[in-house]
Amino acid sequence: MKQNFRIGSGYDVHAFESERPLVLGGVHIPFDRGLKGHSDADALLHSVCDALLGALALGDIGKHFPDTDPKYKNIDSKILLKQTYGLIKDHGYEICNLDSTIVIERPKMAPYIDMMRKTIAELLGCGVEQVSVKATTSEKMGFVGLEEGAKVFATVLLQKSEA
Repeated sequence: MKQNFRIGSGYDVHAFESERPLVLGGVHIPFDRGLKGHSDADALLHSVCDALLGALALGDIGKHFPDTDPKYKNIDSKILLKQTYGLIKDHGYEICNLDSTIVIERPKMAPYIDMMRKTIAELLGCGVEQVSVKATTSEKMGFVGLEEGAKVFATVLLQKSEA
């Protein structure tokens, strides 16, 4: 059965680590710690990749970009998102919209949200109005509340390309 629309969800979580830059949504954010990971640990872009891949049942980011492969060590996650979206387009789909939520106590994300939306829209070749990035805290509860890390949720809606 031909499906014109597909929905995918993504989730990513990383602990903080000192002496690393904090990168979310492809944007460098001034902070005393960054997120720990094999790549640049951009949890927002990773969750978007997983949402895109999940929408077409293509596995997850670890399947396509394993952290056991040295070529992905410290890689810019914008490259991973571009490659992931290329795969989505190769399967005949395009983005309708993306909705995401960053859960982090500090730093405050509000000053960077518009820049993140613009960066993601450029990477996906869509309008900024198709990209939602929100942020919240966990009200001092759990590992996020203790400022030990961050987590991100993303949901995408894809549509069959007309071309």
